[in-house]
Amino acid sequence: MWSRRKEEEYTPKQSYAPPSQADLTKEGIPMSTMPTRSPEPESYRPSTAASIGKSVVIKGQIISREDLYLDGELEGTVELQEHRLTIGPNGRVQANVKAREIVVIGAMHGNCEASDKVEIRKEARLVGDIRTARIFIEDGAYFKGSIDIIKQDVGKPQPAPPAPRQQAAAAAAGAAANQVTEVKR
Repeated sequence: MWSRRKEEEYTPKQSYAPPSQADLTKEGIPMSTMPTRSPEPESYRPSTAASIGKSVVIKGQIISREDLYLDGELEGTVELQEHRLTIGPNGRVQANVKAREIVVIGAMHGNCEASDKVEIRKEARLVGDIRTARIFIEDGAYFKGSIDIIKQDVGKPQPAPPAPRQQAAAAAAGAAANQVTEVKR
């Protein structure tokens, strides 16, 4: 029927790419002398966690009902009873912390209480007492304090104490077994 002209043909849009350093130099745009910082590895910053940036300073108490990534400064207390606290590489914390899991990559001065585990990564500095079920300290990390390992009472039910008649019967059976072994000798 009818045909389109070449100008009207659809061309897909190309994605935007930031200008390279060479392009900026050609145009005479001054470049920053500050080195560019590589993005933090994904293992440091959980994508679903609430985040406190490195330029934020908090003095007070934090109580959270979700995971928290803290890369700023904090002085006070932190409570994340059933969640994970990650102190990022720029994080500076002077607080007592209670959480399910605590990961220290930056610096922390205070006591830690974790119901599951505490991780102290390679570049981390932690000064304070730790109370946890499990602990992981990488080579190169600095730690000064005490560690109290607590037992998790999950999964192993305690057997009910036997009734008095059962105890007497078990004792009699044990004595009879000892007598039989003595006769065989």
